[in-house]
Amino acid sequence: MDSGTLSGIITAVLMAAFIGIIGWAYSKRRKKDFDHAARLPLDAERRDAEKGRNGQ
Repeated sequence: MDSGTLSGIITAVLMAAFIGIIGWAYSKRRKKDFDHAARLPLDAERRDAEKGRNGQ
C-alpha cells in the first residue's frame, strides 16, 4: 500500500465521520436535547436575577 492509497483511505474515513456527525447533529431525535441546551444560559440569567431580587 503506497502513500496515495493510505491518504485516500484516511480521507474517506474522515469524510464518513464528518457526514455522520452532521447527521447526528441535525437528527430530529436530538432536537429536544439541543433546544434544552440552548435555553440553559437564559435559565441561568433568570435564576441569577431571581436571587438578586430575593436578596440572597
